[in-house]
Amino acid sequence: MKRRWRTAAAKTREGFADSLASAALGMMGEGPDAPEARTVRRAVRWAVVPSHADEQPPPGLEKACAWLAENTLPLSALKASETAEDVHYRLAYKLDGKLAAKDTYKRRRRGFNAAMNYAIQRGYLETNPIAELERYATAGRGAIDPRVLMNAGQGRDFLTAVSYVGSVHRNRGRRLVAFFGCILYAAMRPAEVVGLRLDDCYLPDSGWGVLTLKETRPVSGKKWTDSGERHDKRGLKMRDPEKDRPVPIPPVLVAMLRAHVKEFGTAEDGRVFQNERGGLVGTSSYWRVWQEARPFAFPPHKVASPLARKPYDGRAKAITDWLRAGLPVAEVARRAGTSPEVIDRHYAGCIDNSEAEDNRKIERTMGWSEGDTDAA
Repeated sequence: MKRRWRTAAAKTREGFADSLASAALGMMGEGPDAPEARTVRRAVRWAVVPSHADEQPPPGLEKACAWLAENTLPLSALKASETAEDVHYRLAYKLDGKLAAKDTYKRRRRGFNAAMNYAIQRGYLETNPIAELERYATAGRGAIDPRVLMNAGQGRDFLTAVSYVGSVHRNRGRRLVAFFGCILYAAMRPAEVVGLRLDDCYLPDSGWGVLTLKETRPVSGKKWTDSGERHDKRGLKMRDPEKDRPVPIPPVLVAMLRAHVKEFGTAEDGRVFQNERGGLVGTSSYWRVWQEARPFAFPPHKVASPLARKPYDGRAKAITDWLRAGLPVAEVARRAGTSPEVIDRHYAGCIDNSEAEDNRKIERTMGWSEGDTDAA
């Protein structure tokens, strides 16, 4: 952790700690009064933070840390196949015995593999003990469920509903109408919206505008960031640190952003969105407003359905709209800041009803008319 800390993003640090905490459950000895698995995970996640090396454990973790110091198996125990298999199981399963998500397992395994490579480099092990173990058939995240997608009318109704959330004086909802508009109409990740600056927005009086995305402000927790703040400051996902991503935005979003800046101004550092105190918009804040807006926007049977359950479902709506509009997958991926493979894997099922229209496009390109094909 100490070696990786200086160059890793806060989320990467947290993910690496999660890998080690999961593996630790498979490295527990058999001493009496063993702590519960959940407490072990918390204790290890705290203990591996380099700045905690000379500190006493926080209240509630003292006994767990002391027990682990006395009873954890030595690294050499991983040479035994049963220990390696137990560790591997812990990487793939949650505490409730259910399979972890595919991405979670892959992240944990990468983190553990990095630790094993370091152990080999230092001469503690000769090989990675789980290298030859077959990967679990983890719960993969497949295609987007079409039921989560809002149509155009529902999207407009939802943003209107957002404006009614919260008291008139605090403007909790109105502060986030354009915030959610960036997700629904520009497929921005929430962390990208949090970091958006007015200088990076081209918002003309009419027509399409452009948002040039340059940074994200993901929430990681104070102990994982260099600044001691809850939000980390990073470049764009799947981009080199100095690369930006221009995203054209429709006139409706341009108007939303112009109205937002006129009403609420910008933060001191130029950010478009800020909370009531001028700080960063927190995950819990926009999540609560999203949940409170759903009953205003949708009838009860839709509120009980998967429709727009979370902010990322708004991003899925935007990506699906672009695909249905006929944009090439590569361009959709560029605008959304992801890869064509991800678009194909997660969104193919949402546009499988467009085959007839696709066939007509091919006919027009080939110079055929409907009459020609009927005659043939």
